Amino acid sequence: MRAVFGVLSLLIVALAIGVLVKKQLAASSAPAGLPAATSAPSNSGSGASLGPQQQSNQAQQQIKQTLEGTLQQARPMPDEK
Repeated sequence: MRAVFGVLSLLIVALAIGVLVKKQLAASSAPAGLPAATSAPSNSGSGASLGPQQQSNQAQQQIKQTLEGTLQQARPMPDEK
């Protein structure tokens, strides 16, 4: 019974990944005549005029800055009893 649940959960995860990959490939293979804003809408609107490489670099920089800021925060020490 446990093995059946394991196999089913793996199939569900593989299906979800397949759907996400299909969506990503469909978005990245949009016709070149369309502007970037219609083929891949962004939440903030700031990346509409940037190419895919610049958007990728900008996202990497944002993640790096967020991670560095999080790492700089002090962790609360647990109370010893």
